[in-house]
Amino acid sequence: MTTLVNNLLVLADQFAAATKRSRARVSTLVFNDGKRLSRLSEGFDIGTRTFEAAVVWFSDHWPEGLDWPEGIPRPARDETEAA
Repeated sequence: MTTLVNNLLVLADQFAAATKRSRARVSTLVFNDGKRLSRLSEGFDIGTRTFEAAVVWFSDHWPEGLDWPEGIPRPARDETEAA
């Protein structure tokens, strides 16, 4: 498993635990596919744009008060969206 896929699974699992959702539900929210995260853990792959969009989704929806996992780069917030 690549570091990037592992990072994505860490984000998904921490998000799932903090929001009391299953990995399948989180997968549906992020990818509109309830099996995508499970497939990644089984060795399947995703494209770069899909990966980046998923990390941005997690960053935008990260639960208040939950620390972002150490060692996983968090996307910078687009200042135009904040205005």
